[in-house]
Amino acid sequence: FYFDSFALLMLVLFFMGLQSAFFGPLKYSIIPQILPEEKLTEGTAYIELGTFIAILLGLIVGGLSTTHPAVTKMVGLGLVTVALLGYFFSRGVREVEVGQPDLVLQWNPVPSIKSLWNIISERVAVKNSVLAISWFWFFGAGILTVLPVFGKETLNSDQGVVTFFMALFTIGIAVGSIVCEKLSFERVEIGLVPIGSMGMTLFLLDIFWTSTHMVASSEVLGISQLLATDYGIRISIDLFLLSIFGGVFIVPLYTLIQQRSDPKSRSQVIAGNNVLNAFYMVVASIMIIGLYATGFEHPHVFLVLALMNAAVAIYIHFAVPEFTLRFVAWILSHFLYRLEVEGDKNIPHQGPVILACNHVSFIDWLILFGTVKRPARFVMYYKFFEIPILRGLFRQAKVIPIAGARENLDILKNAYEAMENELVEQEVICIFPEGEITKDGHLLPFKPGIAKMVEKTGATVVPLGLNGLWGSIFSKSPQRKFRRAPWSFWRKIELRIGTPISAENFSLDVLRGQVGDLLDERPKENQESKAD
Repeated sequence: FYFDSFALLMLVLFFMGLQSAFFGPLKYSIIPQILPEEKLTEGTAYIELGTFIAILLGLIVGGLSTTHPAVTKMVGLGLVTVALLGYFFSRGVREVEVGQPDLVLQWNPVPSIKSLWNIISERVAVKNSVLAISWFWFFGAGILTVLPVFGKETLNSDQGVVTFFMALFTIGIAVGSIVCEKLSFERVEIGLVPIGSMGMTLFLLDIFWTSTHMVASSEVLGISQLLATDYGIRISIDLFLLSIFGGVFIVPLYTLIQQRSDPKSRSQVIAGNNVLNAFYMVVASIMIIGLYATGFEHPHVFLVLALMNAAVAIYIHFAVPEFTLRFVAWILSHFLYRLEVEGDKNIPHQGPVILACNHVSFIDWLILFGTVKRPARFVMYYKFFEIPILRGLFRQAKVIPIAGARENLDILKNAYEAMENELVEQEVICIFPEGEITKDGHLLPFKPGIAKMVEKTGATVVPLGLNGLWGSIFSKSPQRKFRRAPWSFWRKIELRIGTPISAENFSLDVLRGQVGDLLDERPKENQESKAD
């Protein structure tokens, strides 16, 4: 800016982009090394908050500086000042270990990008999260491309309104990031992803509907004049809420990548994610150019984006059922029941783990599915698959059916094989050792199958005690209240997670004793009265 050289300005801009390409993967990949796992969502939310506040400040300061007579010198001085402040604050970042010190950089981008995609594809959850994030940037880039011309031509507004809309969008993403952190309760809550996707679709559809059923002003409107109209207020609220749901959508996905990717290749995964994000944004721009070339108007471009987002949400439901099931479980555990968790840090972060829980109701597995931080596969009695409502949910959640040796030997063998494979892969399985739902509210004898699995795989066993569902409509209590809501008006549920039992110290008696200690053991009549 100081030398008034366009070529030099483009060169500096190139190096700023290059610096950002390094900075993005680094800032996300070191978060898990600095913060404990339960703070990952919070850390990611604040990263997003800081990023979008910085974007907002840049928009405002950049816009105001253009009116100053010494604009070039002011902008140049401002950029240098911000760069020096960034360097100063970066000195306070804690040093962390290098993930792959022997990694050899390739200068040819084609094999490098292919290698990054192969690393991303090693874990299905990571790959799906990267694709979902890339879609978000496709969706966001499309909106931000159309928004300026939509404001000027469809709403007949001035540049101030365009800046106002950009600010609303940016602030909304930042607010959504914090809302997501508050709703996650110190866990990676991917159940919020479908909520974010639905909100993005609904509010963009309303922007389309409002802008096609309004009578635009014949005079150019400023911010105050636009907000004096009904359609101006409605579109502004829609845009703000859309971006809030965007923040709710994106934060769990970034956090999931940090949590599930291999620490040694985490920065490469995030770098690959950035490459794919950029590609999707370019595709979005090309698509919008094509839509305009075929005669689409600005509101109808929003309609196309909303319908595409709805299609992606449906695809996510079928391709990644974990997201939808966690959403259902999140609703159950935060709106229908008052869920309290005790001892959630007792579940090991790594290694093969068997979660052993008492069996009180038909939705025990769903409550655990939405509560346990590590992804787990559930093992349940095969006859439950014959219940129409549950059959589809079980299949989507990849529940492992199990039967007694006298009932169906093939199902039993397949179940043991599936459990062993999961544990060999250092994953988590959850079983109900009683083998059936209790009919009297008390703990039943445990089946010996879990002992065989522990002996064979050396897995750690974590006892779980689920309290509060006995007497609900989902239990087998003879006194359950069919005439009342199934959650019995904000029923309190407690999940108590006990001390892990190593394979060397495991026995059925030890496990049953620990599970029993985690339950509210009391006479049957007292349990019934509590349920009422």
